[in-house]
Amino acid sequence: MLQQIAPQPPWTRLGRHLESAFRKALFEFDLIGNTNKIGVALSGGKDSLTLLYLLKAISGRGFPNLQITAIHVSGEFSCGSQIQPSFLKAICSQLDVELITAHQNQKKEDLSCYPCSRERRSLIFNAAREKGIEKIAFGHHQDDFIQTLLMNLFHKGEFASNLPKIKMVNYGVTIIRPLIYITEKEIISFATHYGFNRIVCRCPVGQNSMRKQTDQLLNYIETKFPNVRSNLAYAGRIYGSNKAKKP
Repeated sequence: MLQQIAPQPPWTRLGRHLESAFRKALFEFDLIGNTNKIGVALSGGKDSLTLLYLLKAISGRGFPNLQITAIHVSGEFSCGSQIQPSFLKAICSQLDVELITAHQNQKKEDLSCYPCSRERRSLIFNAAREKGIEKIAFGHHQDDFIQTLLMNLFHKGEFASNLPKIKMVNYGVTIIRPLIYITEKEIISFATHYGFNRIVCRCPVGQNSMRKQTDQLLNYIETKFPNVRSNLAYAGRIYGSNKAKKP
């Protein structure tokens, strides 16, 4: 049933907590500003769907009535490659959200996370620009923030992570990340409760990416220091908001 596909308020207790954390990020970092046109990078996975549902939930409730456009990148090895187009169309139709689909042509022999991500973002940015959309929401949550912080520290000697808001000057758009205060565990619980927690990525490279390995490292550290994730998230927001350069 469509009503089960696209959950909307009133939420459970967890849903109310997620919306509160979502609103906190929007207000604290002024993510929406004066615009009412927002693009959503929609893979169809738990993170991007949670983002879409929460964004729709706050529209007109303390924020402007938002004109939301979902942008999905399809392709054999894209992050949402196992999602049926009819599934996303049904969700967006119920939520009164426009859905745009762009296609990615990654080949298995050339697969690599960084160029794949760059191509996917370029497709999303170009689609948004054609619609006159200047702000695009991505579903990066607190655990993505922590992983990026460690990867930058280990590889570059920079104590810096994903910024809640960053202007992509060459494309004329701004990325916003409203899930920055929400953990992956909370998203999994939310998605499981509402029935949209499913695996949508079948990229053979992504299953053993540096990000996955970093998360496994965090899992190990967490057995010794139970508060490591929340402490890193706090430190990253307080001390790592500006990209530190090596001396």
